Formats: sequence, structure tokens, C-alpha cells
Amino acid sequence: MPIEPVLEHYPKQIKLKDGLQCQLRLLEKSDARALSEFYLSLPGRELMFLKERVTDFSVIKSKCQHIDYNKELMLLAVHDKQIIGNCILHQQQAGWKRHIGWLNVHVHPQYRGRGLARTLLTEMISIARQCGLERLEAELIGEQEGAIKMFSMLGFSVLFRQPDYVKDMQAIPHEYILMGLKLGTDEEYAGMG
Repeated sequence: MPIEPVLEHYPKQIKLKDGLQCQLRLLEKSDARALSEFYLSLPGRELMFLKERVTDFSVIKSKCQHIDYNKELMLLAVHDKQIIGNCILHQQQAGWKRHIGWLNVHVHPQYRGRGLARTLLTEMISIARQCGLERLEAELIGEQEGAIKMFSMLGFSVLFRQPDYVKDMQAIPHEYILMGLKLGTDEEYAGMG
């Protein structure tokens, strides 16, 4: 299904559980500097497990110059012109996993504990469903107990768990966890209420 109709719903205003208002919108070409500052605000430990060197401005600049929402849809949470969170839906357009999207979410340390990560994930799950994806996946490590709990509360279950399977930048092994969610169609989802 084409993604363009889904994109018409953005930007939109949301209110977090503590009353903070922010805007949800898609990544734009002009976001390189703000996105770089956002990633630099994240603890180094969290950056170790990303698949791109997001602390390298040239990587962020290239990402913003070559936006393809069908492959990588980045939803930003913005407050006072500052990116305070993002959620990314990655998709393959062909091949045996073209019906599966995978997600990651990050929140600025000063804005944690307000329900922003859950809000971003809920929004992205809805987008994935509208785009016709059948499943979503999220990769985590065992120490990310809060994230594992949040994904579980959103309906994800553990598909694969392997101790000492992945290594961080210091070559320290960590437990790898793959979580998954089977998506229903909009009609199936509406009937679940």
C-alpha cells in the first residue's frame, strides 16, 4: 500500500501524560543539525547498539538529504524546535521480509518518563498497520529491561533470545532479544475492541 495517504496526518500536536505539548512530524531535509544534536544527547551506552554512526554529522546529513519514507520512515517528536524523540520504521521493499517492518525508538534523556516512547511506538504501529505490514520486529539487549517491558505492554512477544550473542563497541557480549508483533488489518484491529 502506498505510504503517501498515511503521511497526510502529519504534523500533528500531542500532549504527553505530564501535560507537555509537542509536535509529531516526519523527518525533513532541514533537520540534519537538530537530529545530530538529538543523537549527541543520548548516553554513549545507548549509541553503541545503533547500526549507524549517528554521532558522525556526515551520516546524519546524508540521511536527511536522501529521505525515502518507504524504506525508513522517521517520526520526530519536537518541542520548542528541539527534537526530543524519534521512532523509525524500517522496511524492505522486496524479498522474503517485505511484509515485516522493524522499529527503534529513542527519547532525549530530559524527556524520559513522560510516555513519549510509548506514544511514538503506538503511532508507528498504527502507521505500519495502515501501510499493510503484517508484522513488526524490535531488536533489544537483555539489559534494556524498561524497553522490553514497554514493547511487551504494546503486544510484542519474544521471538528469539540468545545470551552473549551480540557485542558492544568494547567487545563486551550481551544477550540479544528479538521481539515481534503480528499486526491485524485496520478492520481486524477495529473489531478487537
